[in-house]
Amino acid sequence: MAAGALAVLVAVWVTGFEPAAPEVDARALLVAEAGRGTFEVVVRGPGTLVPERIVWITALTAGRVEQRLLDPGASVEADTVILQLSNPDVELEALDAQRQLTAARGELLELRTGLEERRLDLVSSVARTRAAHQAAVRDAEASEGLVAKKIVSAIEASEKRDRVEEMEAVYRAEQARLSLVELNRAEKIALQEEEVERLQEITAFHRQRVGSMTVRAGAAGVLQDTKLEIGQWVQPGETLAKVAEPRGLKAVLRIPETLARDVAIGQPSRIDTRNGVVEGRVFRVDPRVQNGSVEVHVRLGDDLPRGARPDLSVDGSIETARVEDVLFVSRPAFSQADSNLVLFKLEPGGSSAVRVNVRVGRVGSDSAEITGGLAPGDRVIVSDTSRWDSFDRIDLN
Repeated sequence: MAAGALAVLVAVWVTGFEPAAPEVDARALLVAEAGRGTFEVVVRGPGTLVPERIVWITALTAGRVEQRLLDPGASVEADTVILQLSNPDVELEALDAQRQLTAARGELLELRTGLEERRLDLVSSVARTRAAHQAAVRDAEASEGLVAKKIVSAIEASEKRDRVEEMEAVYRAEQARLSLVELNRAEKIALQEEEVERLQEITAFHRQRVGSMTVRAGAAGVLQDTKLEIGQWVQPGETLAKVAEPRGLKAVLRIPETLARDVAIGQPSRIDTRNGVVEGRVFRVDPRVQNGSVEVHVRLGDDLPRGARPDLSVDGSIETARVEDVLFVSRPAFSQADSNLVLFKLEPGGSSAVRVNVRVGRVGSDSAEITGGLAPGDRVIVSDTSRWDSFDRIDLN
């Protein structure tokens, strides 16, 4: 009975002790020292160089690929021919439009000639009726004088006066006809000129369609893509090729969503092309999150390193903040902005480390601001220590 009680007391006494601290190889750990000074919040991410301006060349008309003169990667000028298409129907439509335009121009010429001849005929008629009217007036005046001398009868004199009225009416009618012809002449010519202009635009459009079958780059740059093969049929609006201007490159970085919240337009950036580093500034932040990252667009200067070209893989860093007199440390594993974190702080001598609660402020890709739990000079383990979460202390060897 006494032996049993003793065993129970021994068990209780043993379980009251804390578990023995595990021994850890210090060489497998990352240790960082907290320091106070200027804290630069820098976020990093991979990315690619992308042309700021891409010229998309699309088919204006349907056609068959007869020739493919260049392959992707070739340097081109604005008038460099990339593809040659063909479509007999388009060429026939252009010829028919030209025929209609020529006919309309001929009709306009005939209309002008006919209206001018009509006008001249009326001008002559007006002149003749005016002369006849004036002659009738003179004849009537002479008859009035001869009536007094009884050389001409009163009836004959009256007929002369009637003749004057008749010729005056004819003269005015011819003048009215001339005015009407001149007025209608301008309107008829204007209508036919509008028809000619309309057919000119149609003809120009068909010529443009024919010309578009000789596919040109449209801008100086590098031919990015042309997947068409000889004999392939393309439809209107189909993409034929695209040309990138190599001087206008931007970097599109993929920043982890946990670090992208403080990225803003105008922030300075450094892009490592692996053949040189170029400065830039953020000019667009994608509002969407894709596959755990946010796309950030950085505009670069014109002085790019040799070998910089579209689709080149790069690494970028963005300075989101710079704060003076801040306590910070190399970023611990799994640390998040504005959160509490448990770290192991090395004791004097460095042979052991104890758990401490730390308050984290702003976080960058490489470092984190410490707002509580550490002091300048404290050394902490920043690598993953989750396997020792059940221990308050670890021994280092």
